[in-house]
Amino acid sequence: MSTVNAQNHLPGFADPVHDAQRVFRAVLEAMARPTLAQPILGLAPLQTPAPLGRVAGAVVLALCDEQTPVWLDKRLGRGSDVCAWIRFHTGARLVERPEDALFAVASSPSVAPPLADLAQGTDEEPHLSATLLIDAVGARPIGAFTATGPGVNGTAHWDGAGLPGGFLTQWEANRAGFPRGVDVILAGANEVRALPRTTKLTGHENRSA
Repeated sequence: MSTVNAQNHLPGFADPVHDAQRVFRAVLEAMARPTLAQPILGLAPLQTPAPLGRVAGAVVLALCDEQTPVWLDKRLGRGSDVCAWIRFHTGARLVERPEDALFAVASSPSVAPPLADLAQGTDEEPHLSATLLIDAVGARPIGAFTATGPGVNGTAHWDGAGLPGGFLTQWEANRAGFPRGVDVILAGANEVRALPRTTKLTGHENRSA
């Protein structure tokens, strides 16, 4: 068996229907409770080809299908292993330009595309905006943020681990276009967090972020 074929057949969900539903519910809960971690456990025997993290891969399997144009950063897309695995398990179409994707995947915060480069949707069809998934395993805090808005119980304080540097400015511009705008999902080692476009972030970033 060739290397590519072997990567194709790395296991996906053990129980595709129920596992996908479980991950989907965790993402929905993360969207409903911005910045708060939602656990995703029991993913064995799911295996993802490097450098795609297991939780990030699970989110891709749960949210993408043959109707979803997906963009991968150069690190994920340079080799064919991740591309082949995603195609094999989801049937999703991979696109070369981030603006053509409804689902964009970054292997780390540092390679996440600018939010303005992603599909924003329209006032009439805001659902045509992109979702940005960032693999945040091992990511460091980038600042001190306070989140407010729908789903936040008063205020939520967060260190922004998993976000790219300069995110606060990007996010303010993203929110200004509401109902258009990008939603963000952060995939950790065993959990997901989310920032829907309705969430307001204030605070400051570390100078080194």
